[in-house]
This record gives sequence, C-alpha cells and structure tokens, in this order.
Amino acid sequence: MPLDPDQIQGYDPRTGEPAGAPVPATTTEGVDRAVAAAQKAFPAWRAFDRAAALDAIASVLDEHKDELAALADRETALGLPRLTGEVGRTTGQLRLFSEVLRDGEYQDTLIEHAGAATPDLRRVNRPLGPVAVFAASNFPFAFSVAGGDTASALAAGCPVIVKAHEAHPHTSLRTAELVKQALAGIGAPEGVFDLVFGFEAGVYLIKHPGITAAGFTGSTRGGLALAKLCAERPTPIPFYGELGSVNPVFVLPGAVAERAAEIAKGYAGSLTLGSGQFCTNPGVMFVPEDAALLDAIAEAVSGTVGAPMLAQRIHDGLEAGLEELATIPGVRLVAEGKPGEGPWAPTPAVYAVSAEDFRANAERLREERFGPVGLVVTYVPNTDTAPSPAELLAQGSVGEGHLTSTIHLNANDEADVAAARELLPELERIAGRIVFNGWPTGVAVTHAQHHGGPYPATTAPAHTSVGAAAIRRWFVPVVYQDAPAELLPPVLKD
Repeated sequence: MPLDPDQIQGYDPRTGEPAGAPVPATTTEGVDRAVAAAQKAFPAWRAFDRAAALDAIASVLDEHKDELAALADRETALGLPRLTGEVGRTTGQLRLFSEVLRDGEYQDTLIEHAGAATPDLRRVNRPLGPVAVFAASNFPFAFSVAGGDTASALAAGCPVIVKAHEAHPHTSLRTAELVKQALAGIGAPEGVFDLVFGFEAGVYLIKHPGITAAGFTGSTRGGLALAKLCAERPTPIPFYGELGSVNPVFVLPGAVAERAAEIAKGYAGSLTLGSGQFCTNPGVMFVPEDAALLDAIAEAVSGTVGAPMLAQRIHDGLEAGLEELATIPGVRLVAEGKPGEGPWAPTPAVYAVSAEDFRANAERLREERFGPVGLVVTYVPNTDTAPSPAELLAQGSVGEGHLTSTIHLNANDEADVAAARELLPELERIAGRIVFNGWPTGVAVTHAQHHGGPYPATTAPAHTSVGAAAIRRWFVPVVYQDAPAELLPPVLKD
C-alpha cells in the first residue's frame, strides 16, 4: 500500500487547474529500496571521480534547459526567463562543486608529526553517508532535485535521496531522470541518487536508519517538525534547515536625503520579485518619518502588478496573514499594486506602522508574511544626529535570527556612517549576511557566500546552504593517530 493514498498532483498557478497526470506517492518498500541502494553505492561513490560526475549532470541539464523551464513554468508560473536562468544557476552550482573537488581544500587535511610528548596526528574530513534532501517550492531547480543541497552532498561523497516538492512533481520527475541519465552515462555506481514522492514518504525517509543527515528549505513549521524527527531518532542525525526570515532593512536619514526615489524603487522591486516568494524578501523596513520617502514608496508599489503564487496553500497562508495584520493597532495601508491574474495571484501591498506601535506589537508584526507584502516602520530621527543603533533595534524588536539584514546609508554622511558602525555588532549577531546599499533578494553562488543565520532563520547557523562552504555540512573529521604509512589515505601521506 502507498504511504500516501493520494497521488501527487501538480497545478497550474495561472488557472488552478491540474498540470499533467498525478504522480504516485512512494511506498515504504520504495523508500527502503532507495536507501538500501544508496548504502550499497556509498563506498564506490566516495572513490569515484565525483567532479567529472557533477560536470556530466550539469551538461545534461543544460542540454535540456528549455524543456525543463517549460515544464516548471506550467507547474509554477514563474516565467520562462526566470526559470531558464534558474537552470543555469543550478548547473553553475554543480560546476562550482566540481571546482571545489579539484581544488581539494575541502578535505581540511592537517598533518602533525610526532613530537617529544605528542603522537603523530593526521586529520581529514570524511563523508557522512546517504543524505535526505527536501526540495523547496519556490526554486524548482536551484533548491530542488538537483539544487545546492544535492550538489554539495554528492560532491562530499554522500549518496542523495530527494523528497520531491508537491508543487512541481513533473519538473522534479524529469530533472531526476536527467540526473540519473548523466550518472549512468559516466559509469557512476547505481543508487547514488534517487527521488521519492509524498509527505509520508518524506517522514519515513528522514526516520530511516540508513539516512545520516538531512537538508531542507521551506517553512518554519515544516522544518521544525522534521528537525524534531531527526532529534528523536534512536540515533539522531544533523538537520540542516533553512526556515523563515523577515530580513530587516534599516534606512538611515542621509540615504533618504540622497536618493529617496531610488530606494523606493529598489524596495518595490525586491519586495515583489517572484511574487514575493523569496526567503530573502525584505519583509520589515525601518525608515525615517519622511513624507517624501513614503510618497515615493507608495508610487513605486502602486506601479507593481501581482503574479500567481506557487500553490493555493501558500496563497491562502498570505491572505490569512493579511487578515491578521489588519487587526493590529496602528497598522495602515500605504499603497497597493495592481491585482494579478488567476486564482492565486495576490495584490502587492505595503503597510506602515510607527516605531512605537511596532514595539508594542513586535511579536505579531515581525512574523514572516511569505509573499509580495511589506511592512514599513517609521522612526523619528534625532534632530541633531541619526538615531543610535540601540534605539533602532529597540524600536524594531528584531532580536531573532535572520538570513540577511540591510543598511542603506550615505557613505559621505558622517552621521550615517557613525550609526551604521554602531549597528554592525548587533546585525552581526542577528543575521548571516549584511547588505549595504542594495537589496537582499539574489544570492550569489560563490566561494565566499554564506546563506544562513541564527535560529529561526536556520537550524544550523554555522553552516550555509549556498556557496562552496555548503559541502562542509556533509562531513565529519577523522584523525589517524600513529597510523602505519601503508594504511593512511593517500591525502594524508607525507
């Protein structure tokens, strides 16, 4: 019997109608077979030319980028330009980890020869074993079947079993077919990669004794439920979850005086990008009480147009959040954009509240509202200098963890620079990435990138899910003490 009696049905967000035939949920036996095959493939995969395998996957996906983008557009309505670019980002991630493997520094090797009172010690990283990856809804490629979690885990030497997201089953199925095709074509061990469908299959997978770690991108509620399962296993495993974040933005007075219209336009664009379905969406922005800036924000937001959201569940969650927002004292509507087409297309909107009212209701107002909706918090600057960072943070009550935080300042304004300098120690404490005079949407896939942050933004703030360092999640160090040379791994030999 299937774990989930319902089949996985994708929908066209533009119409709400089914997109393609349903995909059967994976049975317990199917999950068992996938994990057993991954365990069997693990030793051979560790020794395989994984850099060449990642390059092969990237090449096959690139060859089919138009097909994949068209499939995903039907199931996500994110648009062909965005989706074609996302396939490129996905293959770029795969090639980045190919470079990481060829560079070799990821192994963190360290050799200390024996001393008068110390033994010979040689340390190296080793892969954990089969990994479960939970695909995200809002990035059907870059954070999904062949996305960053999968690429980094395969690079580390860990076989991967992906739990597909129900919002784009056919995109997931075709991507997995192409990944398997590429791996088979280069002679990789069978079972090093697989895909399962269904909520219950995902629960069974993460509890399976053959799984050694899990990666997740999604809601706070879903992530914490899976993290609890990982912690309650007879043998707990690490859970690397990217959860929710409101990504506070601080606009300083000198920046407003210098470029109010530019800030307003950039804010509206970042807020509504992809119908606001980005984990780095600027959900709360603190600005001086300035009529010209608020008018500029209203004008910029009024010019935006809504777009379909990925699923009815996400759309309904946003609508419920807006109903709750309207009940909070002091909150007022600044501007709305034009309604989008289709049953799941919200109207972009920005609301405002004073710093005093925000402070009084901070716990409710700082909640993430996943979609093209923002909250502007207005503060009254000191007549002589910009408000101190301590005042801004106290007014904002944003002490929880975030993926990003942003400062807009005039670098030639001494008061702005002083305020930013004071803000930084606090922002370093609450955010994993600090952006200056820009917007947090858009995460470059590079060696230096860190896409993480303190709880509740992630469950593991020391780690990133984007960039070269993401590979480190799937390792543990092992030390060889006084080992005979013939038994040392090649990388630890003198």
